This record gives sequence, structure tokens and C-alpha cells, in this order.
Amino acid sequence: MDQWATVLFTDESRSSLNTDSRRTFIWREPGTRYLPSNVCEIDHYGGGGLMVWAGIMLDGRAPLHVFERGTMTGVRYRDEILEPYVRLFRGAAGSEFILMDDNARPHRALLVDEFLESEDTRWMDWTARSPDLNPIEHVWDALGRAIATPLREPSRK
Repeated sequence: MDQWATVLFTDESRSSLNTDSRRTFIWREPGTRYLPSNVCEIDHYGGGGLMVWAGIMLDGRAPLHVFERGTMTGVRYRDEILEPYVRLFRGAAGSEFILMDDNARPHRALLVDEFLESEDTRWMDWTARSPDLNPIEHVWDALGRAIATPLREPSRK
């Protein structure tokens, strides 16, 4: 376990706030009939989208970073993630620090590689398309489940 203590596992996740099915969802108190008085229409998400970044280590985590509009680029990755977050973790963990990100195109941009080299930051070679090997994928799964769970309505009498 000690060899993993200095690895920062990172990833971005994009969530759509629109339902894919375009269906109307309903909620009713368990055990009640599907009578109009017992049914409440629910709009789960409302619209728009959101992209976030996070990083986890064995004994810590980076704050959740919410990206303002737009897509991820090498410049945004360097300016919004590497400089403010990864640089701090690298400083705290010392020379044994290893950054783990996926092989997304912005992560392998030349300016990103140059920045990491200038900061003397090592990064882990990672097999393309292997999200199941990155423990942060479990964070995204848990977050997605929490978002998808409809808010419980108060009991109706």
C-alpha cells in the first residue's frame, strides 16, 4: 500500500442534466394507488450539463473543480487543474509523487507534458480505455447514483 500513497488518481466527468429518455417521471408514496391525487410529476434534472474534475489519494483528496462552460483543452487542463491542484499535491508529497490521469487528448498535449517536466512531476503510463482500473471511477459511479436518485417527496395524507 505504501507504494500507492503518493499517487494522485484524477479524472473528469461530464453529466448531462437532461434526461435521455424525454419521459415524464412520476413519484407516489409506496403503497398508494396510481390515482391523480397520489401522483406527482418530477423533472429529475432540468437542463444543461456540468463537467467536474477530482483527484483522490489514499489519505486525501483534491477539491471538486467545476469547469465553467466549454470543452477541456490542454491549456485549460494546465491552467485550471495542473497549476492550482496538482502542483500543490506534488509539493506536499515530494519527489515520490505520481500523477495518474487517463490518456485523454488534453492530458497528453505537448504543453501539458512540458509543464509536468518543468515541475518535475512524474505521471503514470495508463492503458487507453481502462477506466475500470482507475479507482476514481468508483467516485463518479457513487456521485452519479446519488444524482440519479429522485428526491423523496414528503408523505401525503
